[in-house]
Amino acid sequence: MALIIGLTGGIASGKSTVARAFAALGAPWVDADDVAREVVAPGEPALAEIAKRFGARVLNDDGTLNRRELREIVFADEGERRWLESVTHPRIRERLIAHLERLVADGAPYVLLVTPLLFESGQVEMVDRALVIDVPEALQIERTAARDGVDADQARRIVAAQMPRAERLARADDVLDNGGSEAEMRRQVAELDRRYRQLVLTPHRE
Repeated sequence: MALIIGLTGGIASGKSTVARAFAALGAPWVDADDVAREVVAPGEPALAEIAKRFGARVLNDDGTLNRRELREIVFADEGERRWLESVTHPRIRERLIAHLERLVADGAPYVLLVTPLLFESGQVEMVDRALVIDVPEALQIERTAARDGVDADQARRIVAAQMPRAERLARADDVLDNGGSEAEMRRQVAELDRRYRQLVLTPHRE
């Protein structure tokens, strides 16, 4: 039976880069962020519900979701954020399960669920092991500022709004330190790949 590995980490920890390194070794992956965008695409029931609640201001001229506008609404009102989650999270979960089942059926020994909210969203219940990609907080802030074009103070606030690093690490089954070189990251990926393949063959060992 294939393993499902939940790959998570804080902002700018390099989740997608690590996932691509696993893919190079033959491990397929599903990105929860991609699925989250799918469920609010034009023609999807979730987008219709969102537009009905908040009006045309949350739609761009081409009918796609105005993410910036919606983000401002839900971050300013806890009740609206919870309503949005009630509309999107069940649909995301359903679609993630379908994607994962398809990859497992294709014969992969293990598959990755790449998600920033593995623990916060309850998606951890869908996986066999939780792999946390860890980097020092100072590096997170530096990478976030560079990637998103924000100043250090705003990047610091973004990092602070997420699950604390210590809590994320405490809940991990496996940790990959992504604060060093690409070669070191790939060495750790190769080691984890061997471990996961061995676990599929001898699951009683862990």
